[in-house]
Amino acid sequence: MQETPAAAIAANRYGLGARPGDLAAIASDPRGWLRGQLAGPPPQLAQSGLRSSADILAEASRIRQEKGAQDQQRQIPRLYRPIYLREASARLGFATTTDRPFLERLTWFWTNHFAVSVDKLAVLGVAGAFEREAIRPNVLGRFADLLLAVERHPAMLLYLDNAASVGPGSALAQRVARRRSATSVGINENLGREILELHTLGVDGGYSQADVTAFARVLTGWSVGGGKGRLADGEPGQFLFRQALHEPGAQQLLGRSFAQPGVEQGEAVLRMLAGHPATARHLATKLARHFIADDPPAAAVERISRAFLAADGDLSVVYAALIDEPLGWETALAKFKTPSDQVISAFRGLQLPVASGSEAQQRAALAAFELLGQRSWSPGSPAGWPDRAADWNGPSALLQRVEWADALGQRFGTLHDARQLAPQLLGATLAAGTRSAIAHAASPAQALTLLLAAPEFLRR
Repeated sequence: MQETPAAAIAANRYGLGARPGDLAAIASDPRGWLRGQLAGPPPQLAQSGLRSSADILAEASRIRQEKGAQDQQRQIPRLYRPIYLREASARLGFATTTDRPFLERLTWFWTNHFAVSVDKLAVLGVAGAFEREAIRPNVLGRFADLLLAVERHPAMLLYLDNAASVGPGSALAQRVARRRSATSVGINENLGREILELHTLGVDGGYSQADVTAFARVLTGWSVGGGKGRLADGEPGQFLFRQALHEPGAQQLLGRSFAQPGVEQGEAVLRMLAGHPATARHLATKLARHFIADDPPAAAVERISRAFLAADGDLSVVYAALIDEPLGWETALAKFKTPSDQVISAFRGLQLPVASGSEAQQRAALAAFELLGQRSWSPGSPAGWPDRAADWNGPSALLQRVEWADALGQRFGTLHDARQLAPQLLGATLAAGTRSAIAHAASPAQALTLLLAAPEFLRR
């Protein structure tokens, strides 16, 4: 009986890359293997030393209160950088060893969908905690709960500058106006705009600039405790609704009126957006693009969208529909790997340990992400990392990937027989030409390089 590519598709496209022995275990029921990963609570990173965002931001708040401006500029990065390294290396270590790689890929998918960036200092220390606290616990729940957890998290509020957004008719704005103070306060539309454009409805979701402005008013007061000056109240690092910053009164959004008091107004809008048909289509399109093809098949998008709406945003049901989608299994190697895909699949395939002891070890483990252009939690914009081959397969980028594969080959070639490893990692997608090239390689190092730089290995 001829081997089919289904096991390789399950492990390498829906998962994070096959390990030796995986394809043989998956082959009898690839879809069942994926469904089984949706059972039980989502796992949490268990590495010691990972701190809560509240604890991290509380320490940063103490530094700001105790130090002068120059000392703050030195001390805050010194606090955040080791935290970032610890978080990113723990994340890589988990991705490399997890037996639920489909669920882990989904976690990374949602983290990228709700992108924050460590290029902004305020986010550097809490990007990992954001993923652990807002994404991971909700990855198998309802989209509405995931959305609320994300938009209330300090990392998102700080990244999109909502913590100090002040409604023009709020108590604080009126107080400032009465005092004729030189202090400037105002509304910030970043969070409202990105929720509509990126997190829910999508750019073609039927909203207007008036809706963006109204939503920004709704979200005034959504803040983080323990700031400075007039934002110094509340528990440092915790979500805090500041009534004095909130724009009072009803707001019109997408043809509906929202007159709820205080924080409930924003929660009501988010729940409405979570169940909107445009949100279902936007999310279905992104999932189909990530798991099926760069140009998502319209029929697949429609079926996944219908499943989302019928299940009231229950993500487990949506994932099941994605697994059952026949178009996802028709074409092997339909997706080009991002740099992080390549790194993780190489670590899994070679079963490389991720050292997480010293900062030097952590930097070494993470170096490939930076070298290949996809540093952890560092997309260029709130839109997250792109998900099409054209964004990643330029000549210089491919050369860097080949050079990285060669470095791995030189280092680990004598520890692995690439001739035996290739079919275990690539299964039925292994081409005869690649098999022959590996078999006739001049050395074990060259053989492993040829495997890790093979067109089949660079796709999923």
